[in-house]
Amino acid sequence: MMHNEYSRRKFLQQAMMASAALATPGILMARGGALPRRIGANEKVNLACIGIGNRGGEIIRELHKTGLANIVALCDVDMGAPHTLEVMKLFPDVPRFQDFRQMFDKMGKKIDAVSVGVPDFAHFPITMMAIGLGIHVYVEKPMARTFQEVELMMKAARKHPKVVTQMGNQGHSEANYFQFKAWKEAGIIKDVDKIVAHMNSPRRWHGWDTNIKSFPATEPTPETLDWNVWQMQTQGHTYNKDFVNGQWRCWFDFGMGALGDWGAHILDTAHQFLDLGLPHEVDPIKLTGHNNFFYPTSTTLSFKFPARKQMPAVDVMWYDGVDNLPPIPAGYGVSGLDPNIPPPSTGTIKPAKLNPGKIIYSKDLTFKGGSHASTLSIIPEEKAKEMAGKLPEVPKSPSNHYANFLLACKGEEKTRSPFEIAGPLSQVFCLGVVAQWTGRKIQFDREKKIITNDKAANALLVGPPPRKGWEQYYKV
Repeated sequence: MMHNEYSRRKFLQQAMMASAALATPGILMARGGALPRRIGANEKVNLACIGIGNRGGEIIRELHKTGLANIVALCDVDMGAPHTLEVMKLFPDVPRFQDFRQMFDKMGKKIDAVSVGVPDFAHFPITMMAIGLGIHVYVEKPMARTFQEVELMMKAARKHPKVVTQMGNQGHSEANYFQFKAWKEAGIIKDVDKIVAHMNSPRRWHGWDTNIKSFPATEPTPETLDWNVWQMQTQGHTYNKDFVNGQWRCWFDFGMGALGDWGAHILDTAHQFLDLGLPHEVDPIKLTGHNNFFYPTSTTLSFKFPARKQMPAVDVMWYDGVDNLPPIPAGYGVSGLDPNIPPPSTGTIKPAKLNPGKIIYSKDLTFKGGSHASTLSIIPEEKAKEMAGKLPEVPKSPSNHYANFLLACKGEEKTRSPFEIAGPLSQVFCLGVVAQWTGRKIQFDREKKIITNDKAANALLVGPPPRKGWEQYYKV
């Protein structure tokens, strides 16, 4: 399904061939294997930024604001577009590139670290090339679009342990992270058996025709855009405005929908500190407006995680869509607009019945929380008052997510969301997307990392083969 005339059957045939071909690890790119430069205590990190508009531009500003980085290169496939001009004006004398490969070729030895603020599908090749060159990587969430790409990114990080990695889920360096950690260690959060995660704000694809039969018609490509590089390893799409500038998130081929966009900000701490790992079953309970091209307008997914160590099995429920609110427990209280929750890419969060967040059910206590930096509270209020004197002190964060990355590049901290932690979390969302795309329940073997009950779904863990010239990034 990677070109307008490609049939779904053709796509699945390609995906299954790729699945078999990529199952065996190969050899890292011949040019790779370099060690990161040792950065002195009084030195700044030489940072190259790939993706400089929209979210990528926000990342650059935050990294620069720490005072720990020199911006030494800017790279974007659409240099000169309105959304990239502002950052270009902030750093007028910095070298500019439209192709990250050319940037690494010409400046690789002058670059200590790179920020990757590009569409989900484009994270993979940039990250793999950077790691192979010994360049530290800050990459937006989710880590990649397919399960296998995330797997290869984790393998590359293990192969190059001196390369610092950080996935950009900011809550992992804020109050939410330190509170969850402290409450778990103190035994306040224990015996969790159910988590309800919800994101019920409007999305870009809401209102689109779900009876879609093909991708949108070809439109003239903007003169400033290098469409060939924009597509990266994907195959055969012609330009349309509904593929770029955030619209990519809507399509199965390019993005990961609401789940990939907000899942990490809502479930990251529970996933890490409850040691959830990978689910053994994902069931698409509700898919309103299901089609073969873009994400449903409403989704309810059930993820089943087995018992771990001394912890019981956990059911994680995911709800998205404006007409798909989860059941709310008694004593939940008011869900006001939390200032710690940033707006979605479509604009300001409008007052709703429920903010993006989660409800965590344990044997003795129920918790409610938002996303990003938002902290948990115990519900109902009477129970919260009873527990008030038993809660541990929560330490403050020594650094925000951006400073944490740059300090780790200097050897002064360790990243809180390295690939070894962020990878399995991203793979949970990859499995959820497979269930959304196929519309079928999947059974997953956590040890072999394969879907056992559906060959077509298993093929989607890898996806179609990369475009010619992009194969090298799939070899570790």
